[in-house]
Amino acid sequence: MQSNLLAVLFALASALTIAWGTVVRHRIALRTPKDGTLRSSPLLNAMMTPMWWAGMSTAMLAYFLQTVALGFGTLLVVQPVLVLSLMFTLPLSARFNGYRLRKAEISWALLLTVAVGIMIILGRPLPGNPHPPLDRWIPALLIGAAVMGVMWLMAQYVLKRDKALILGLVTGALFGYVAVMSKAAVDIFINQGILGLIFNWEGYGLILTAVFGTVVQQYSFNAGELQKSLPAMTIAEPIVAFSLGYLVLGEKFQVVDWEWIAMSAALLVMIIATVALSRTSTLPASPKSQ
Repeated sequence: MQSNLLAVLFALASALTIAWGTVVRHRIALRTPKDGTLRSSPLLNAMMTPMWWAGMSTAMLAYFLQTVALGFGTLLVVQPVLVLSLMFTLPLSARFNGYRLRKAEISWALLLTVAVGIMIILGRPLPGNPHPPLDRWIPALLIGAAVMGVMWLMAQYVLKRDKALILGLVTGALFGYVAVMSKAAVDIFINQGILGLIFNWEGYGLILTAVFGTVVQQYSFNAGELQKSLPAMTIAEPIVAFSLGYLVLGEKFQVVDWEWIAMSAALLVMIIATVALSRTSTLPASPKSQ
């Protein structure tokens, strides 16, 4: 059943849950020892912490809510709403660290919300084919693997100072693929049941990509401040999902002429607002009064 309203509501719930889980897992990453021992491995250290498993449980709940949202609406509806997870993450992070949000952060958060609303209301996305043939997937999978592999190597050996940013972009791209495969898996499950997932590759691709995404995300959290990695992954995911939704699934916005200008402006505002929020969050903040 197609219902953009239900898709938006479940996507909002997913964004809020993502925000909570992100703050918890990043706080764990900050406590990772840097002594070069086995326990300094970001993933192993995190897995030894009970709170990491609580954060992962939250992430799984967020993913479930996102999947439900995709069952009701298109990627072009759900993905912009998930960008609001950044807007939810910042106040939660400020709360945990004892700071107030600044007026600039609130203003950028409002602009981000308006931009998301424009893309959904003006765009009026149309569904495509959620289960396209494999030959439409192969170029997207090969190009994506090559680009993300090069970015991973650059983060490890060339651009170490920007490691958190680059790994954040890789994480967002991986979850962009996860979103598209989730849409395909939901359609297969609705129409063919569990057996459909067993006998189609999308379910296995979804699990593998989600595992890679989770691992890279933990490394990106450990590589630097949350303000460096989170905005990158928050913006990369919808851009990759949008592109794959258009090119692979065939989803479309119902816009013509000048409306494309408004849609482009809204996307640009989403990107600028996300970057601005990350920059303002690195400045000194006023402590909360006790």
